[in-house]
Amino acid sequence: MQTVILSSAAARDRAHHLIRHAPEGYVVTVKPPARSTDQNDKMWAMLSDISLAKPQGRRLIPEAWKAAFMHALGHEVRFTPALDGDGMIPLGYRSSRLTKAQMSDLIELMYEYGARHGVVWTDGK
Repeated sequence: MQTVILSSAAARDRAHHLIRHAPEGYVVTVKPPARSTDQNDKMWAMLSDISLAKPQGRRLIPEAWKAAFMHALGHEVRFTPALDGDGMIPLGYRSSRLTKAQMSDLIELMYEYGARHGVVWTDGK
């Protein structure tokens, strides 16, 4: 298996070569780039800031805030009871599967929400 990032003419030529020489039945997937590590780090810092701010008196852990924001953007979020019956476990959402553009949308939504609810960002923004 090979992954080629279409970042230059040479990379596109490499992808064309791989496709031309791939055995019958192989599969090609073209998709937008996944979210970056920097975006992920920023998201978790922002979720912590929101959690500490307790907007509208909501006392949620960062993971619960993440589920709420993912849901607000239209991503599927479901919950199932924990094995011991104490609490719920979120299912169906994974920020690791977001594209860079989707992660940007998530971060912008968090900034907008934070601005409306007086969240102080640790990064100074």
